[in-house]
Amino acid sequence: MNAIQPPSTPARKRLHVITWGCQMNVYDSGRMADVLAPLGYAPAAEPDGADMVILNTCHIRDKAAEKVFSELGRLRRLKEATGNRMILAVAGCVAQAEGAEILARAPYVDIVLGPQTYHRLPEMVAQASRAAGAVIETEFPEEDKFDHLPESKTPQGPAAFLTIQEGCDKFCSFCVVPYTRGAETSRSAAAILSEARHLVAQGTKEISLLGQNVNAWHGAGTDGASWGLGRLLRELAAIEGLTRLRYATSHPRDMDDDLIAAHRDLPGLMPFLHLPVQSGSDRILAAMNRKHTADDYRRIIDRLRAARPDLALSSDFIVGHPGETDADHAATMALVRDVGFAQAYSFKYSPRPGTPAAGAAQQVPEDVKDRRLQELQALLREQQAAFGAGCVGLDMPVLFTGLGRHPGQIVGRSPYLQPVHLSGDAKLIGTEAIVRIVAAHPNSLAGTLIQERQIA
Repeated sequence: MNAIQPPSTPARKRLHVITWGCQMNVYDSGRMADVLAPLGYAPAAEPDGADMVILNTCHIRDKAAEKVFSELGRLRRLKEATGNRMILAVAGCVAQAEGAEILARAPYVDIVLGPQTYHRLPEMVAQASRAAGAVIETEFPEEDKFDHLPESKTPQGPAAFLTIQEGCDKFCSFCVVPYTRGAETSRSAAAILSEARHLVAQGTKEISLLGQNVNAWHGAGTDGASWGLGRLLRELAAIEGLTRLRYATSHPRDMDDDLIAAHRDLPGLMPFLHLPVQSGSDRILAAMNRKHTADDYRRIIDRLRAARPDLALSSDFIVGHPGETDADHAATMALVRDVGFAQAYSFKYSPRPGTPAAGAAQQVPEDVKDRRLQELQALLREQQAAFGAGCVGLDMPVLFTGLGRHPGQIVGRSPYLQPVHLSGDAKLIGTEAIVRIVAAHPNSLAGTLIQERQIA
């Protein structure tokens, strides 16, 4: 009689993921690794000699596709060096928008998959391994990918991302997200709370909730009712060991009363909010289909600051949207001066194929965009420097997340998401302690530990 053999363990394979774009892409890359782990794939630091390489792409900025093809040319040489054994996949928003073009121009790519289909990766890999031709999965599936993802076995560390919402129904004139990520969908509260508890059990102290319009989240609550983001944040704040909460990216139209009240009521909800406005001109905001005015935005900020006086703000700005005049640009500069930002992201408008603004009349010349962007960024840098300087001398709780670049140095996050560097023992990583800020640099702070007793 033959002895019963234990089930075989999948052979160890090397997976390298290259991630471009937003925090949601970072989250997606980690979840793709989770999906492939049962097939024996383990992370590889470099693509050279990997059994599989995934290029997780972003389509927000200009020339995104050309950047992808340039990277694919480099990866092609690495694939050939493995005797074409390497499986090469392109994922994310460029894959969703231009999947057929990718296969036409780079026929050596084995898999093209959109951001809503990565739960199907094991079947795609099996098909690609059979040399049955390239696999393309860019349709929006009926099933929710989150219902089919395994529990992550890889700790994210002291600070982690958690996607709670995807897609967008806003259809801003400049944006491809509704076309690459689909309609707004929200995960259930039960699923989110379960994943959050799992992260905390793995050592996470801070969770950043992610979504294309994260404050549009409306999900089924554990009590059977429909919850908004404010209620979800309250439930998350009650998880023992979870000391910090953040969320991004938000839309002004979805900043409701309960969410503003959560900023007042929850000490663990960090006093730093990324709330994109894009422009300070009502005429351009209308052309962008934002459906709010500059004064609407100002009033929201006033209410938020009344609820949480120590709140600091970040935003997004686009200069040179079609039809933008010098007067419109001046209105944006005025809004920036009125509101004051601790940090901001600003870009020149770039036409995205298939969006309404791409074919609009009155495209702004590049030299004008350059001039306006330089003016705006100079003001934003001035405000960021002033905010950093205002932190010097303050005692702040800092969550230590890793080692610094210099021997004996550790780095952490302030409540305002600034990197904070200081001399300290590596055993502090994963804990939160009080740090006195002693210097401000352009993109970080320096501090000294004044309370060695860990506060979390």
